[in-house]
Amino acid sequence: MTAQEIFDILKAKFGDSVLESKLDVTQPWITIATGNTKDICLFLRDDSELQFDYLSCLSGVDYNNGTLGIVYHLNSMVHKHKITLKTFCTKENPHVLSVSEVWGTANWHEREVFDLFGIIIDGHPDLRRILLPDDWEGNPLRKDYKVQEFYHGMKVPY
Repeated sequence: MTAQEIFDILKAKFGDSVLESKLDVTQPWITIATGNTKDICLFLRDDSELQFDYLSCLSGVDYNNGTLGIVYHLNSMVHKHKITLKTFCTKENPHVLSVSEVWGTANWHEREVFDLFGIIIDGHPDLRRILLPDDWEGNPLRKDYKVQEFYHGMKVPY
């Protein structure tokens, strides 16, 4: 199935929740509304024509314009097609719905996005830091992050 066919199916099913796309590139992508992330992902996994049964990567992004995002790289092992989804939120209201119930592998990836970008993953079963200590200040992969000079009295090398 082509990226255009996948886009057309999503647009027909979810309408305005499918925002934009770039399909004529090596890794075609579709932007979806943050509020429907889980529903769209459940459909992509469960629809017999699509069967996106493998989330190969979930990454956070700071676009350096007040916008944060999550990028989902999806594959169908059955049908041998793939697509990339993107969803956005603001730094002032950094909330995105969890897809860990859709693909179990999303659990740790979402915790990493929470830890390093500060995006709150609503509906996540165990949202807590995964790489940094609980009392660490800030989110190191945000473009505006300032490394703290000291942590518990120890100089932080940078």
